Amino acid sequence: MKHTITGHTKLLCLLGNPVSHSISPAMHNRSFEALGLDYVYLAFQTTIEQFEHTTKTLKQFGAKGFNCTMPCKRIAAETCDELSPAAKLMNSVNTVVIEGEKLIGHNTDGVGYMRSVIDAGHNIIGSQMTLLGSGGASSAILAQAALDGVSQIDLFARKGNSWNIIESQVARINAQTSCKVTLNELSDRTTLKNSIQNSAILVNASSVGMAPDTEGCLIPDTSYFHPELIVSDVIYNPQKTKLLQMADSAGLSTFNGMYMLLYQGAEAFKLWTGQEMPVDLIKKELFQS
Repeated sequence: MKHTITGHTKLLCLLGNPVSHSISPAMHNRSFEALGLDYVYLAFQTTIEQFEHTTKTLKQFGAKGFNCTMPCKRIAAETCDELSPAAKLMNSVNTVVIEGEKLIGHNTDGVGYMRSVIDAGHNIIGSQMTLLGSGGASSAILAQAALDGVSQIDLFARKGNSWNIIESQVARINAQTSCKVTLNELSDRTTLKNSIQNSAILVNASSVGMAPDTEGCLIPDTSYFHPELIVSDVIYNPQKTKLLQMADSAGLSTFNGMYMLLYQGAEAFKLWTGQEMPVDLIKKELFQS
């Protein structure tokens, strides 16, 4: 079905800076076309200073919602009238549903990651996770994995200016979920190795290893692994980071962050439209080279 703009077309969009590289417009607009939905998804470059005014304008124009990317995820959490449980735990929003005058904030990044685990053929509920990194991806995975029922998460981060923020999130998760979360310094190699040896899955949620610095890796060597370990990297450029190459060489099951991107979009799509994104179609047309 041809995707035609009409006088009734509903607006959705992406807010952030930069946004011109985003695959989200192609992903959502192709899905609207496939399902015959009268929506359009655009990308608007938006700074933190412009954010509140932009959201008021979107409400005035009758938009149905929007995504947020950097640097707007934190201010979105502060601006929303209501937050989902995951967004509260993270204090970060990447998806907003507009209901009248209310902004309802969600964070679908963690959902996207947990669905990508299932997509890769694994079940980690009730298991232990070793999680590397302290940025937005790490925060999202940490919160959603805890909410979904991962029993223990050992988080490793560099001690810096954001350490107090990470400590606060860890405290919230320990208080509000049944998951046991520990925060450790990434430089503590002994604790890191012990954690990985006892975990079902190792997740790199940092940017280490991302192009163009593809030689970066937070794990020194394959002695940190065990034969049943799943190794995951949220990076998808390159598709095989040095960490994943190392895990492949040890015969371990691996997957990257490509489908985390797909499934976080699919969750947002469902929140806005009430329908499932045609993920098999989107995989075939946009995610498989």
